[in-house]
Amino acid sequence: MDSSVLTEIVNNVGFIRLNRPKVLNSLNVEMVKIIYEQLQNWQEDPEVAFVCITGEGKKGLCAGGDMRAFYDLKDKNGKEVAAEFFSIEYQMDLMIHRYSKPVLVYMDGIVMGGGVGLSIGGSHRIVTENTKWAMPEMNIGFFPDVGASYFLNQMPGCTGRYLALTSSIMKAEDVLYTGAADYYISSADWPALISEILSKKWTLLGAKTELNNLIEKYYKPCEMNLSSLSFSQEKIKQHFQFDTMEKILASIDYSITMDNDDHWAKEVKEILLSKSPISLKVTLIQLLEGKEKTLADCFKMEFALSMNFMDNDDFYEGVRSVLVDKDRSPKWRYPSLDKLGMGDILSYFRWDRNEEVFIALDKLDDKTIHKF
Repeated sequence: MDSSVLTEIVNNVGFIRLNRPKVLNSLNVEMVKIIYEQLQNWQEDPEVAFVCITGEGKKGLCAGGDMRAFYDLKDKNGKEVAAEFFSIEYQMDLMIHRYSKPVLVYMDGIVMGGGVGLSIGGSHRIVTENTKWAMPEMNIGFFPDVGASYFLNQMPGCTGRYLALTSSIMKAEDVLYTGAADYYISSADWPALISEILSKKWTLLGAKTELNNLIEKYYKPCEMNLSSLSFSQEKIKQHFQFDTMEKILASIDYSITMDNDDHWAKEVKEILLSKSPISLKVTLIQLLEGKEKTLADCFKMEFALSMNFMDNDDFYEGVRSVLVDKDRSPKWRYPSLDKLGMGDILSYFRWDRNEEVFIALDKLDDKTIHKF
């Protein structure tokens, strides 16, 4: 049986290829273990000049973590598996942010959730006309993780907050606008680019500059005015600048009252009201807290959140409605935001510290962060 992750070194380039195309390269425990261990080994290997991460199949890099697996294990050892998965995944993602060598990530097609975690810390992040980027966790009663508490706060205005709460999908122009990618190329040019990469004998010295120059040969200017996020920036800031969900929705309601033809506001309101009230409120506080934290501390906070969400019925209901029955009709625990007290929300940020896990996370700091 083929490995879920394919790794090899060719001409001093370390290749990591996610190899579960039938499930859009969704990450599981086995995969994050392989990737994390390989990244550790290659960081110390003088024969590896840089790392290249891609996804097998034609649909994308990675659709995220295999959340269906946690649903299936709910009444067994699901929380234990989740603890292992998230602790390794977050260490892996943080390592990519602080990697001492260039990390090229080819973000063709679907790049969502855990796929964003793999790509956001890379030094050379390439999008194409096929890119579909999102943090879609709100759709399944979860929260945006993989360092989102940090990197979403670095995006223009309140864009990150909007993306987190609505689970909106970005195209290439939007991804470049937010700073979550560096280069745009045509997917038709990728074989030629990778062929040139394979034809060279790379060395540690000058690898970053040579890689920059090589990608620039295929780089295509991307019109920022085609970014829908850029076009909607004023509205996003107007409504998502507030520190509670009630205020955000009140602002949107006011706009609708003043202009019944404000279709953007109506659509955003409908989207927000379809999400889990728990996820909405927890995520907003998560992002507010993340503004004052380092990236490493954001990962620690997110680990606590991930463990507490494993005890949240909304998570399993969300997974059921999207990934199991696929009826897209979740029955959330709370019917509305006003039924939720602050004490209920803050409980998701508490965790009886699993010292072994947190010590492992503490080993990684915020040095040598490539982006943001």
